[in-house]
Amino acid sequence: MIDHIPSGSVFQVIKILNLTEYSDQLLIATNLDSQKMGKKGIIKVSNLFFRPDEINKIALVAPSATLIVIRNFEVIKKSQVEVPDCVENIVKCFNPNCITNNEDIATRFRVIDKKEMKLRCHYCEKITARNNMGFR
Repeated sequence: MIDHIPSGSVFQVIKILNLTEYSDQLLIATNLDSQKMGKKGIIKVSNLFFRPDEINKIALVAPSATLIVIRNFEVIKKSQVEVPDCVENIVKCFNPNCITNNEDIATRFRVIDKKEMKLRCHYCEKITARNNMGFR
């Protein structure tokens, strides 16, 4: 389960994780009251454990998210997502002239602002912000 997702980011998390194609149980809730956030969203996915690259995607879109593992109706693990310092082959560079958009090269970014979510491309040094971030 992914908890504490900003309400405006719930559907973006669903999209970047390709959960629209998921065939097992999926529960989505948005605009839930939250003392901590005001409004929040949750996504509950049965029988799915997220890979590290998927957790990094969640962190880039919803840095306040909490991952909760539940087995037999019991919370087994609870952890806060962490925005990584470096992001590789997850985000597309928004610069159409960047070598990563013209050749088969994995993207690489340094996270330069974790609060505002700004990434600097390793190759062209352009800054990709949250509002123009695209995922591979």
